[in-house]
Amino acid sequence: MRLPLAALLACALPLTAAPAPASAAPPAVSLGSVLPAPVSVRPSGSAFRLTAGTVIAAPPAARPVADRLAAALRPATGYRLPIRAHAPAGAPVIELSPGHAGAGLGAEGYRLSVRRSGVTVRANGNAGLYAGVQTLRQLLPAAIDASTPRHVRWTVPGGDIVDHPRFAYRGAMLDEARHFHTPAEIKRYIDEISRFKINYLHLHLADDQGWRIQIDSWPRLATVGGAPGTGVDGVGGGYLTKADYRDLVRYAAERFVTIVPEIDMPGHVNAAQVAYPELTCDGVAPPPRTDTEVGYSSLCIGKEITYRFVEDVIRELAALTPGPYLHIGGDEAHATTAADYLTFERRVLPLVRKYGKTAYGWNEISRSPSASDAVAQFWGLDTSDPALAAAVAGGTKVVMSPANRAYLDMKYDPSTPLGLSWAAYIEVQDAYGWDPGTRLTDVPESAVLGVEAPLWSETLRSIDDIEFMAFPRLAAIAELGWSPTRSLPGDWESFRARLGAYGPRWAHQGVDFYRSPQIPWAD
Repeated sequence: MRLPLAALLACALPLTAAPAPASAAPPAVSLGSVLPAPVSVRPSGSAFRLTAGTVIAAPPAARPVADRLAAALRPATGYRLPIRAHAPAGAPVIELSPGHAGAGLGAEGYRLSVRRSGVTVRANGNAGLYAGVQTLRQLLPAAIDASTPRHVRWTVPGGDIVDHPRFAYRGAMLDEARHFHTPAEIKRYIDEISRFKINYLHLHLADDQGWRIQIDSWPRLATVGGAPGTGVDGVGGGYLTKADYRDLVRYAAERFVTIVPEIDMPGHVNAAQVAYPELTCDGVAPPPRTDTEVGYSSLCIGKEITYRFVEDVIRELAALTPGPYLHIGGDEAHATTAADYLTFERRVLPLVRKYGKTAYGWNEISRSPSASDAVAQFWGLDTSDPALAAAVAGGTKVVMSPANRAYLDMKYDPSTPLGLSWAAYIEVQDAYGWDPGTRLTDVPESAVLGVEAPLWSETLRSIDDIEFMAFPRLAAIAELGWSPTRSLPGDWESFRARLGAYGPRWAHQGVDFYRSPQIPWAD
């Protein structure tokens, strides 16, 4: 049974339930048993024990992170864990200390020190404190993720961790267009991905099968494109109102995840053209599509209404999105001629800049000279891309999402009940066994902004489906994005052991993860 979100957030109320009866001793947790692997781990000294007398010490600036830590630890421990600006003398303490942690840590790095008397997490700001808190949670016994009080000796192994990310961008993508996932499901996914220091969530909001975001200047996009019966197989209708979207942006930001919205164009636009036939060249609405074919639709490149439509959508989405990126798709535009594609990108990429955002698209946008200050998301199967390499030489940055390694909608093996297999079967070792910095032989690591794991929804219907396809592979992609190169990809044995030890945490959380036979799962 899954713990309701409201229960996790009820952090202001003391818990009075009696601990459950004692159970078998949990597996030992070591300082190095963390996902993703930290930069530096130095075990030493005595463990810290979390008790009913423990206090969380945090200055006002760090209070939001302290609140989330307390909310995470209270259900399983049954402890009040009061938050104070300063801990009373002699009290066991978890101290969150923002500021002056060292320039080398950047905005997301942290130092975690564990002594018998207490735990200290130091960082330059709250993003780093939050990352350190995620590590701290993994250093407690797995039962810390249970939803009710457990009789467990809550110890954290002694020593020091110094940690910071390899790449600035570590993303996950959820396809809302092929099947609409509710705000509650998206929030649950945000909670789950942030545990692994994923810091971007890319929402694919429009495609041939559905349009999933309210646009005031073109209201039928959502009411028609998100109507019941839209989506693959005619199931999964719905759309996000602007209020829904703002709430998701806020919720994600509280967990240091930035939302990246995508409107795919000039292809993948059938749903928009059903709602507004004037976006076709002949002015005739196409029939709705609920299949999974691609490449047949295109905006009419020669009509000015196309660019009024595009600018209105970009303007409204940019106003809703505080993050730096706005994704404009650009993939599989097979019904758009090469010349028209370049004409379209020449008009559209500057519109993203006009409204204060960095343009982001699939790697096909790199064909356009206007993409020099854009981000191109590589989804190909090859290990070289001359067009992308040429764009990189002109300034384009790259997010790595090779479909045969990072697409979470690919089946694990032929027996997997969900997913597709056009790119590959991707078991956990396949998802882990590559390096985003060297995957493309003609693109230098200095041009790689980071890595993202897309999850397309052609075969997905529920949050259980999302979790089954995402986990445990998303943990592998997260480690590729965060951890230093010396642990990748040759540290498979270490990774599989740490991943196996993490399994009981997913079980306590009610996450419907895939129990890969490659992993030695702990009970």
